[in-house]
Amino acid sequence: MAQASSDARPIVTRFAPSPTGYLHIGGARTALFNWLFARHHGGKFLLRIEDTDRKRHTEAAIDAILDGLSWLGLDWDAPPVSQHAQRERHIEVAHQLLENGNAYRCYLTPDELDAAREKAKADGVRFESPWRDKPASEAPDDAPFAIRFKAPRDGETLIQDAVQGDVRFPNSALDDLIILRSAEDGKTGGPTYNLAVVVDDHDMGVTHVIRGDDHLNNAARQQQIYKALGWEAPVFAHVPLIHGQDGAKLSKRHGALGVEAYRDDGYLADGLANYLLRLGWSHGDDELITRAQAIEWFDLNHVNKAPARLDIDKLNHINAHYVTALSDEEFLAKATPFLASDETPLNTDDFAKLKRAASFLKSRCNTLVDIKGASEFLFLARPMAIEGKAAKPLKKEGAKEMLKEIARILEPEALWLTPEALEERLQALAVEKETGFGSIGAPLRAALTAGRASPSIGEVLYSLGREEALLRLHDQIN
Repeated sequence: MAQASSDARPIVTRFAPSPTGYLHIGGARTALFNWLFARHHGGKFLLRIEDTDRKRHTEAAIDAILDGLSWLGLDWDAPPVSQHAQRERHIEVAHQLLENGNAYRCYLTPDELDAAREKAKADGVRFESPWRDKPASEAPDDAPFAIRFKAPRDGETLIQDAVQGDVRFPNSALDDLIILRSAEDGKTGGPTYNLAVVVDDHDMGVTHVIRGDDHLNNAARQQQIYKALGWEAPVFAHVPLIHGQDGAKLSKRHGALGVEAYRDDGYLADGLANYLLRLGWSHGDDELITRAQAIEWFDLNHVNKAPARLDIDKLNHINAHYVTALSDEEFLAKATPFLASDETPLNTDDFAKLKRAASFLKSRCNTLVDIKGASEFLFLARPMAIEGKAAKPLKKEGAKEMLKEIARILEPEALWLTPEALEERLQALAVEKETGFGSIGAPLRAALTAGRASPSIGEVLYSLGREEALLRLHDQIN
């Protein structure tokens, strides 16, 4: 399938969101594919804000989109283009089509238009305005009009899609779309989507249009406009949409949130980007793909034709890999904001415990939010109330005497240099007592964590530190 334009122009892709809300997860994947394709070919990745709907347009939405792209690491190579700002250029091209005979003025009133559409539907033919072939001399004076594109009646429009393959549209199914709306005040109305997109993509030098396959029908209309203008059409690549795990169209109940929601839920940008990359594209059996590898490997030939399904469990699995790969310092910098708040700020002792525990905690976190549960044992207030199932090991015969022996052998400060040294000393105690390690580890873990989730017993001791660990032990002994 085609991946480069015929005259080998430098590759230019674009992402063109509407500023009506957050950066949707599907839009983020589209942006990622465009960014990777441009970076792979040493080309440019551009942004266009499709803000022609001024009623729904908000600056806050634009900021949210740009912030989401920046967080994902998808940098762009020129200032974002406002589609609304190009309005006069769109109008100019509409009149150019009018002058070269590929468009016409349509004076149908709304009632006349409804009636004509109903008749065409009843006759089983495509709708055509009666003004398509009327001479200009019959035009009513000072009446508002729209400009319609004069779509070909016969034959077909072929889209050689880099993902979908050859897709053919019978021209009899593509009516004369409005490219410039009418305006009751006598002024020129606004341009419509398909015209604006063609003009903007041409003027921005876009060579590849990579977008969701819900735009495939638009591609046929846009290709007709390119041909009428004598412009080279870009390579189209329509990517199947993301579905929920149940196969239905993605919605909020499936996790179809903005990328900022994933960020706020503790996902890493690299983890989310890796998952989105694999959500509809593959490179053999590779699951974990670095940003550098993605740029090296990405192509359109391996974009799947079938819809991808959002799988939060797989996202968590991939994200956990990137959390574990963080250095301890990076992990703490990214994770501690999920622990601290104005009501419960972290103090110096808290940070010291987290620093000692970082390497053990990050391996237990799918997302950064998981640090809350993984580190809870560190911040229990003394004396701890140990009740229910968690207290059972402490109630067994000989448990208190065992805790006394454990406290005695853990007194030397030299043991507290590594978690391995602490664990080895406890293993040695089990040998000395001729007992299984469970009779030592169970009451010790209960005394130290009160049943909270925790890593290995040596790591628990090391994370708490000598003073805190021994104090917790003595609370249960006395």
